[in-house]
Amino acid sequence: MKTHTVQLVLSDLILPGDLEVPDQAAGLVIFSHGSGSSRLSPRNRAVARHLAQAGLATLLFDLLTPAEDETYATRFDIPLLTHRLVEATHWARQQPALAKLPLGLFGASTGAASALAAAAELGPRVRAVVSRGGRPDLVLSVLPSVSAPTLLLVGEHDTDVVQLNQRARQALRPPSELRLIPGAGHLFEEPGALEAVAAAATAWYERYLS
Repeated sequence: MKTHTVQLVLSDLILPGDLEVPDQAAGLVIFSHGSGSSRLSPRNRAVARHLAQAGLATLLFDLLTPAEDETYATRFDIPLLTHRLVEATHWARQQPALAKLPLGLFGASTGAASALAAAAELGPRVRAVVSRGGRPDLVLSVLPSVSAPTLLLVGEHDTDVVQLNQRARQALRPPSELRLIPGAGHLFEEPGALEAVAAAATAWYERYLS
């Protein structure tokens, strides 16, 4: 498998992305990175590799231009990030290799907020959402509108984020789940932590995208 650099032509700008499509892909997972990160996030790319090995197409793209990313407020502009993510799903649907693949979203940190807000907007077009160390509390009001099965993955020792995700879990429709990664902190740097995230995410997508 080979990762291809693509240009996402959106309504008002062009953003770079990295796309990997295994043979006979079972679904497509679009990633939404956290603030201060990009499509080059090593943790997201590690998860994407695991998904690709399991037969899922992956798309990682920059939600902001370099100039926008220099502005602190823009990094936390959840409506803007959600809009970009929704437009990325529309772009994917226009690509012949991706058009018919069941769609999942993966959000990390603040990217989880935009992933869930996009899922609420897109409705049944999104079949599954996974959040890694996410901030779903930033879009608490829209969570009851998320129809996609949602898996919230949080490091066991990331206590503040655990509490925020517990509150969010109560607002989500079933099937949804909050799962703590043993021994992990916010960045999942501990041995085996990121592998546990990747395995859990893969199993979730295999369950709900197939």
